[in-house]
Amino acid sequence: MIIRKGDLGDAVREVERLLVAQGYNVKEDSLFDANTEQAVKSFQTKMGLVVDGIVGEKTLQTLRSRNKNPKLLTQLNIDSAAKLLEVTVPVVLAVNEVESNGAGFFEDGRVKILFERHVMFRRLKAAGYDADALATKYPKLVNQLPGGYRGGWPEYTRLKSAQAIDHDIALESCSWGQFQIMGYHWKTLGYNSIQHFVECMQSGESAQLGAFVRFILEDATMHKALKGKKWADFARFYNGPAYKNNMYDTKLARAYERYSEEMETA
Repeated sequence: MIIRKGDLGDAVREVERLLVAQGYNVKEDSLFDANTEQAVKSFQTKMGLVVDGIVGEKTLQTLRSRNKNPKLLTQLNIDSAAKLLEVTVPVVLAVNEVESNGAGFFEDGRVKILFERHVMFRRLKAAGYDADALATKYPKLVNQLPGGYRGGWPEYTRLKSAQAIDHDIALESCSWGQFQIMGYHWKTLGYNSIQHFVECMQSGESAQLGAFVRFILEDATMHKALKGKKWADFARFYNGPAYKNNMYDTKLARAYERYSEEMETA
């Protein structure tokens, strides 16, 4: 759930109550106004979180616990990524808002994954396996078509079953972390092995952002699109041809404009 400026309701009331408990001067009126947004930014700054004024899973978790999880992304991580990518901070904030998978970890502390059975099929075939026979025997794990998702932590159950077929290929067939980087990119992105890649993704969201930066820098065309704020081109490269279905380009453009305006008036 994402709570931001302009929202109304019980979820906003809880945020206001938590902010008041932290000593911030906000009205408990269930309206996320400019004053509430500023209080959220102040709290995010204090706790070392990404400062975007939006209450997502991580900010809400930190408000409730009053302790920051050291594995969470920080504003310093965002600033560093912007320098490496040679773009402005609003560009990275926009991508972080629109293209990330929210938090990089499940509630039990394991890095977020999504197992892709169609990638498993392709990787097995490339490795010399009889992928068609395996698809007939294990269609939920090996398939020419995407699907079979269980979502959330049950994806690890699917992964474990797939590892019984081939341990490393199963790991390569998952997207990992906040920015959903596929495991099979490990070598291209400069990791020592798929195990090294997985360990890095488990270490924290800063490493997950690092993988995203490597992914962008590895593709000169995509990097050029990002630097030029060619949102439709970037979304097509990053999300595939179906990016329009989710209006990723429009969302990126709007998020970038909002963050740019906020930084100009800060």
